[in-house]
Amino acid sequence: MQRLAHTLLRIILVLMLSGNSATHASKASGQQFVLAVHPYLSFQELQRRYQPLADYLSKALNKQVVVRIGRDYGEHITYVGKDQVDIAYLGPAAYVRMVEKYGKKPLLARLAVNGEPVFRGYLVTSQDSGINDLKSLRGKRLAFGDPRSTMSHFVPRHMMLQAGIVVDMLEDYQFLGSHKNVALAVLSGAFDAGAVKEEVFDAFEARGLKAIATSDPFSEHLFVARSDAPEAFVVRVRNALYRLSNTQEGREILRNIKHGVTALVPVDDSDYDNLRTVLEALSEHGVE
Repeated sequence: MQRLAHTLLRIILVLMLSGNSATHASKASGQQFVLAVHPYLSFQELQRRYQPLADYLSKALNKQVVVRIGRDYGEHITYVGKDQVDIAYLGPAAYVRMVEKYGKKPLLARLAVNGEPVFRGYLVTSQDSGINDLKSLRGKRLAFGDPRSTMSHFVPRHMMLQAGIVVDMLEDYQFLGSHKNVALAVLSGAFDAGAVKEEVFDAFEARGLKAIATSDPFSEHLFVARSDAPEAFVVRVRNALYRLSNTQEGREILRNIKHGVTALVPVDDSDYDNLRTVLEALSEHGVE
């Protein structure tokens, strides 16, 4: 009986793992294309946001497109860099790091939010914290998101550096994995301040977040294709992404990805040069 129970348990585990195979598919197959997304929000939230886009692309390409959500930023960059996915959504810093390590990929499109293909980051605190500027972070507890996040680590870390604040001056700092985790940790009082992107600040401002510093604009998130993708595939996907803003259904798909997204627009590698400057400055101070 015990042996039978163990056998049944193994079968159940295999079935559970196979049920997740579409989401965690690591390599394109002849039956489907893989759309990879970095884990900047919860698994469930990202699945909800990107499944409509995957369904739309499935129709445009006449082949099923499945969503793959990376377990962490590093894994996502590796899968994209090694061409183990067909289409990938990347944050700006992840894109720059991926190009540094693996070389350029065919660029498909970048987000335009309210007509602008750029976004900003915020260092935030609670409205009753008494913290009003970056210099006031000295001796405080600070929350970052993922260590490889553009707006929840690299850009705010550079802003602090420019203000003369390094992490050794803080009481404590931790990486909480996502922008939303940072916002909730600050509002709960677990941390005195944190770093989030514009979208998350906008969502939590009414609940008590206050911005103490805003970054310069940086080029938005983007979509890329695998290096060996046929030119016809790249053009077809690119044009399908551009067309999203032309229909009501497409505009709903865009808003589902991120509040305020109005279009997917052309992108060039040079759009990320100002971020490269930031990352180089951080590297000189041991931040990678």
